[in-house]
Amino acid sequence: MFRGISTINLDDKGRIAIPTRYRETLQQCCQRQMVVTVAVNERCTGEGGCLWLYPLPEWEKLEQTIIKLPTLNKAAGKLKRFLIGNASECEIDSQGRLLLPEKLRTSAAMDKKIMLVGQLNKFELWNEAAWNSKEQDWMDSDDTEGVEELGNLSF
Repeated sequence: MFRGISTINLDDKGRIAIPTRYRETLQQCCQRQMVVTVAVNERCTGEGGCLWLYPLPEWEKLEQTIIKLPTLNKAAGKLKRFLIGNASECEIDSQGRLLLPEKLRTSAAMDKKIMLVGQLNKFELWNEAAWNSKEQDWMDSDDTEGVEELGNLSF
């Protein structure tokens, strides 16, 4: 399970260093094999956007769900083209670094500072400015969309 937020740096070659606290877990669960793709629920803004980073076994579970979607459904086709089409397999090297593909870095406006956000079975990678802006929007929002679906959730 991945949780918490880490500020990490993107180097000149487009690599990020996975925080030490996740490395052993990632070695055990996926032998450092990861998949990075665009986040379908977060649009890129002028400040940047978000990428999803999955351990390979979690990504394969998602693919098995997606492959069952009806092929003639336009939304399913769009999801496949966008999510699967932009997916790239990556390996964490012996120093704990992962190379983010240039196309994905560009599409999410990734620059020097990246926010790595644990999301239980995957990570989100955010441009720092976009993350800070989104976080402020979430804090300021009184949006109640979907709240009834969480009615049985207790903390």
